[in-house]
Amino acid sequence: MSKALNVLCVDTSTEACSVAVLCLTDKEQVISDQFMLAPREHTTKILPTVEKVLQQSGLTLPEIDVVAYGRGPGSFTGVRIGISIAQGLAYGIEKPMVGISTLHAMAQQAYKTQHVTDVYAAIDARMGEVYFAHYQLDNKLMVLVDEEVVIKPADLLALELNVKKNAVLVGSGWAAYPELVEYFEEALQLDIEFPSAKYMLDQVVSCVENSLTVLPELATPVYLRDKVTWKKLPGRE
Repeated sequence: MSKALNVLCVDTSTEACSVAVLCLTDKEQVISDQFMLAPREHTTKILPTVEKVLQQSGLTLPEIDVVAYGRGPGSFTGVRIGISIAQGLAYGIEKPMVGISTLHAMAQQAYKTQHVTDVYAAIDARMGEVYFAHYQLDNKLMVLVDEEVVIKPADLLALELNVKKNAVLVGSGWAAYPELVEYFEEALQLDIEFPSAKYMLDQVVSCVENSLTVLPELATPVYLRDKVTWKKLPGRE
C-alpha cells in the first residue's frame, strides 16, 4: 500500500496472550511482538504487554492508525477481554478497528513459517466440541473454505472431507481429540497450538486496503457457539 500504516493487534482468545505492532511504509515492514501462554492471567498481562511492544516498536499509542483484535472463536472470557481492551484503546485514540479470526491466524502462521497452502485449523472448544475451519492459500493470504463451525468430532468425521497429502493441521483441537488426527492421517500436524497476534497482521492490512475497518462501537466478537447455552466445566473457562 502507498501510505504508511501503523497497526496494533491484541489477542487473548485462547490460553495464549499476544500483542503485535506493525510499522508499514513503502520502503519496509517492521513487526514488534510478544507471545506468551498465560491462562487466566490475560487481564493482568495484556496492557503491560501492549506498553512493552509499543516501546519496542518506537511508537506511541496515538501514532497507531488501526487497532486490531482476535475476534474468536475461543474462550468466551478470553474473547471478551481482548475485544474490550482493543475497544478501550481504539476509543482513546479515536481510531478504527479490525477483528481477525483466531483460526485464520494459525493458518496464516502455517503459511508464513512453513510455506504450506492447505490448512485445517481446530481449537478445543470444550464440551466435547472443536472450533474448526479449512483454509487454502490465495495471493499470499489464507482464505476460508466453506465456513467456521463449532462441531463434535464425530460429526466432523462424518463429513468425509477430501484431505490432501500436502495439508497440515494446526490448533489445540487435534491434541484434545486424537480420533481426529487418525482421520486426518494424510495431513501433517504442525507445532502451532494457539493463535498469535503477529500472524493476524497480514489480514489486517488486507482489511484496511479494502476499507473493511469498523468504528470501535461496531467491533464484534465471534463465539460460534450460542453464549446462552454455555456451561462452564470445572476449572475451565
